Amino acid sequence: MSKRLALAAAALLAGAAPAFAHVGTEAHNSFFSGFTHPLSGLDHVLAMVAVGLWAAQLGGRALYAVPAAFVGAMAIGFALGSQGFAMPFVEPAILASVVVLGLVVAAAVRLPLAASAGLVGLFALAHGAAHASELGSAGALTFALGFVAATALLHAAGIGLGLVVGQGAGLGQKAGSAVARVLGAGTAVAGVALMMG
Repeated sequence: MSKRLALAAAALLAGAAPAFAHVGTEAHNSFFSGFTHPLSGLDHVLAMVAVGLWAAQLGGRALYAVPAAFVGAMAIGFALGSQGFAMPFVEPAILASVVVLGLVVAAAVRLPLAASAGLVGLFALAHGAAHASELGSAGALTFALGFVAATALLHAAGIGLGLVVGQGAGLGQKAGSAVARVLGAGTAVAGVALMMG
């Protein structure tokens, strides 16, 4: 069963590669355009999957509270941005989220639940503001519902992947934990590469 879950998570992540590319603002007019937006940039995909991986490492209430904090804060960032509030340093904050979230997974950092939720929420504000900046002529509600759904699925993929490797995935729990840390380190390295690119 765990092999099937790992394959499903890998298929979802492969499908979420930046093949969609950011579409022009004139195309932002539907749930679909909102749904594809988080999938259109590697920075978004990596950060959102890392949130799920970290939530799986933390376990307990963090399993749902940390991703929920990200989604909630992202919605707030989107609402502020769509009302004209200009958040500074949005793109650097998004890239920093990839590096920092990758590092917390790599180090298996254990923070209190409120601090974990606060950390992801801080980065989520920038992700939400970025979505707002590309809203174009779309209906804000349908666009927002789309990117919230995609974000939740990316978090779920990260949680599924984290649970599978955390339970060993046939390798033993210690080796599984090491795999999760390697995934986190790879995320952080990819974030640094995106910053330099």
